[in-house]
Amino acid sequence: MPDIMLLLTCLSYELGKTNQRRLVRIAEAMLSMTGRVTMLGLSRSVYRLLIEERLRQEGLEATVTGREKHLYSIYQKMRDKHLSFKEVTDLFGVRIIVPRVDACYRALGMVHNLFKPVPGRFKDYIAIPKINGYQSLHTSLQSSYGFPIDVQIRTIEMEREAEHGIASHWLYKSDEESSIHVTESRVREWMQKLLEMQQSAGDPLEFLESVKLDLFPDEVYVFTPKGEITALPRGATAVDFAYSVHTDIGNHCIAARVDGRPAPLHIALHNGQRVEIITDTNAQPNPSWLQFVATAKARTSIRNYLKNIKTNEAIELGRRMLDTALKSLHHTLAELEQAELITPRLSKWQLQSSDELFAEIGFGNHLAPLIARELLQQHDAEQSVAEAKSTLAIRGTEGSIVTYAKCCRPIPGDPIFGYFTSGRGVVIHTCNCNNLATYQKHPQKWVDVTWDSMHDNTLFLADLRVSVSNQRGVLATVAATGLVHRFVRPPSLAQA
Repeated sequence: MPDIMLLLTCLSYELGKTNQRRLVRIAEAMLSMTGRVTMLGLSRSVYRLLIEERLRQEGLEATVTGREKHLYSIYQKMRDKHLSFKEVTDLFGVRIIVPRVDACYRALGMVHNLFKPVPGRFKDYIAIPKINGYQSLHTSLQSSYGFPIDVQIRTIEMEREAEHGIASHWLYKSDEESSIHVTESRVREWMQKLLEMQQSAGDPLEFLESVKLDLFPDEVYVFTPKGEITALPRGATAVDFAYSVHTDIGNHCIAARVDGRPAPLHIALHNGQRVEIITDTNAQPNPSWLQFVATAKARTSIRNYLKNIKTNEAIELGRRMLDTALKSLHHTLAELEQAELITPRLSKWQLQSSDELFAEIGFGNHLAPLIARELLQQHDAEQSVAEAKSTLAIRGTEGSIVTYAKCCRPIPGDPIFGYFTSGRGVVIHTCNCNNLATYQKHPQKWVDVTWDSMHDNTLFLADLRVSVSNQRGVLATVAATGLVHRFVRPPSLAQA
């Protein structure tokens, strides 16, 4: 599978004209750094033979192979990690395959005695495997040609798993049954984490993105207070650590101690640190955590918790809003629930439960007064609604926010209709509003309203249009009538 992937990516890389130009530049840079292509092959062969000969002299059975990093892989690493060509150090590599785990460490000591190791480049993925089960020893050796050589040391079984996937141990038989059981345990643990992530994500695209981020991360290894090792992606924080231990610990964490000292929750963890999480049963995830968490499990758990909180709050808010609207009609929500008047009408709004109805009202997708009247089967709101204690000049909007549209400036006496707008409540428009065609596309948001004759003293803003002949002194004449108080744009065209 890795060979097929490399072939496809290389072919796709070399098809584009822009990428072809980059390929040429990278190839020229490689030649300028190492001299000639033949020298590259010679140096690679020399190092492979030297390592192979040293292992043979020490009596260690091993298979040694060499590789050269493909141009596309170099380009991809430069692009993804924002590196210059000189900063890409793993151009050449040697892989050592040995029969047993103890032989891996023997081979490591031999190559370190043969060539000087590059400080800070050694990683032991055998003692602490990657989260997906990958195992190997990684080190870098300094060559006499000025470029480092990456060395991977692993057993035959580790090679199979690295090359053929996490299920490879089911396809091969081995005498090391205990090793197989350990590998199976790691694979099952990883698959279980993926399953939990998928179940809590809800959205398949969100799950796919989370898996892509977690497949092969650069990892750090930290310790729990009991000394257990936890693998986390590089850049992970104390919040990521808390969720890796248990979802409830992450949901209720309030602080962290790193190496015995208080530390902010957003600070990235480093290898070897000892992390302790302080929790509070009354605490809950902070939405700002989504800005710095690095693991898919933490991200998915936080989103899931916040989604449930928002839904529960919307349900409670919707209940209160509907109850208030019903009280303006001299009924209560408890009365309707006791009489079982809500459930039979849920199909009208394509809902399955009363909680869904309350949530829709709480989120602002449905208007509480309209739902109340529908539930009571009172279609003629003007005749059936008793006078509510309100200072509004519009009847039919009891329990709602009312605003007047600036596009048509309705005033008492104009034929009007109400239109529910999220965040503004019921907006009153005239029936000859210029935007009428747009509102007619959403009849479910219309509200039947009329002017309330009990509020004749309400003041309204209105637009006046005066048509006059374009002659000398016309503006002064209009101003003298008292219609103009502050500013009027002078007429530029004669109007009849």
